[in-house]
Amino acid sequence: MKAIEGMSVIVTGGSSGIGAGTALYFANRGARVTICGRDLAKLESVAAEVGSYCQAVQADVTIDADRRRLVDAALDFGGARLDVLVSNAGDMYRGAIEELDEKRLLDVFHSNVVSGMMLTGLSVPHLEKTHGAIVFIGSMHTQRAFPGSAPYAATKGAIEALTRVLAAELGRKKIRVNCVRPGAVFTDGKPRTGHATDTAAMERLHSLAPEHALGRIGTPEEIAEAIAHLACAEWTTGSIVSVDGGLGLGVTHA
Repeated sequence: MKAIEGMSVIVTGGSSGIGAGTALYFANRGARVTICGRDLAKLESVAAEVGSYCQAVQADVTIDADRRRLVDAALDFGGARLDVLVSNAGDMYRGAIEELDEKRLLDVFHSNVVSGMMLTGLSVPHLEKTHGAIVFIGSMHTQRAFPGSAPYAATKGAIEALTRVLAAELGRKKIRVNCVRPGAVFTDGKPRTGHATDTAAMERLHSLAPEHALGRIGTPEEIAEAIAHLACAEWTTGSIVSVDGGLGLGVTHA
């Protein structure tokens, strides 16, 4: 296993939830973490909480110039190296199939799939030097069929396919590519749930607790543990790891 201490890590979507929890987890173990997102105030709040081993970069991963600026900032902050890319940023779009808006559908694929692919391409030359790792964030929407979630589920299905293809493609460069598939997780999560308010988002998350075999939703730290393992496990690539409290088991109640 690689050691986290001394790593240079990018975490996209780092202003809340899984992204913020991952930044804290890595920084507490001696990594220098660059987080990005569109909301500067939230990013700076997370960076202040995490401490001096975290820097905030306001960047929209759907924009090429922002992606390039993000990688450059991470290299500067991390001692001219990059060890891990955690591709976590994403949006939610929900709706009945006969009511979907094509532009919004294309936008969610851009946010959830295309932007991560492009950022990966920019990161590869630097990850090759460190024999680094990419960790994508998937979703249990690929395992459980929630009506109305076709757009989001389709993007996460694409992420799982992308994980396997890139693991095969980048293995010769000694870059490992894996994916964590979370269940419902505590977050401010409006984009993740597709609800307009934090209260509605949390109500949706808590309503899913009985669907998990362990009877509760998860925490960002529990997902971060899995992300860190995949970042350090030197003979693991192309894996899709469910960290879901048993949500994917399809528990039914008598």
